[in-house]
Amino acid sequence: MEITTKRTLTVLLVLAWIIFVGICIEAGGFIVNASFALVNPSVVKHLWHEADLSALLAYNTWYFFAAMLLMSVVAILKAWLFYLIIKILHDKNFNLARPFNGVLRRFIFNIACITFMIGLFSWWGVKYTSWLTGQGVAIPDIQDLRLGGADVWLFMSVTLFVIGQIFKRGVEMQAENELTI
Repeated sequence: MEITTKRTLTVLLVLAWIIFVGICIEAGGFIVNASFALVNPSVVKHLWHEADLSALLAYNTWYFFAAMLLMSVVAILKAWLFYLIIKILHDKNFNLARPFNGVLRRFIFNIACITFMIGLFSWWGVKYTSWLTGQGVAIPDIQDLRLGGADVWLFMSVTLFVIGQIFKRGVEMQAENELTI
């Protein structure tokens, strides 16, 4: 059995849907748990993925919500990234016979911008939790808070910006070739 591009894209679409649903559940869990913390602070001990931020809530309510906001923003941006991936794979509005087109170029630049924002907010969250730890607050590991990997996200965004520039030039060259024929 030969692995075709169409089959590969179908598998990637299914994987993207699975990841998208998981990230949406994670983002919703952060938001709902932060909301419940307003009403019943005892629920904080059982936050998403057992990330116990009760010490932070006891230290300062605003610091707690700032940390929850950073965690939520990162999760929402990841969900948005996978939404765009699902959208381009599902709509099939790109032509693999002519890959250098405006739709794919915009897609690459959009995901480059989103990955940059994920890296930026993750980095900000890591610095914030480091500062809180320096203040003497017991904070779970950044991996448990889903804030790790800022350097990887930033590296990926730079790589995608470079690929986007290559696609931009490819679109220009393809348009020039169409005019000469």
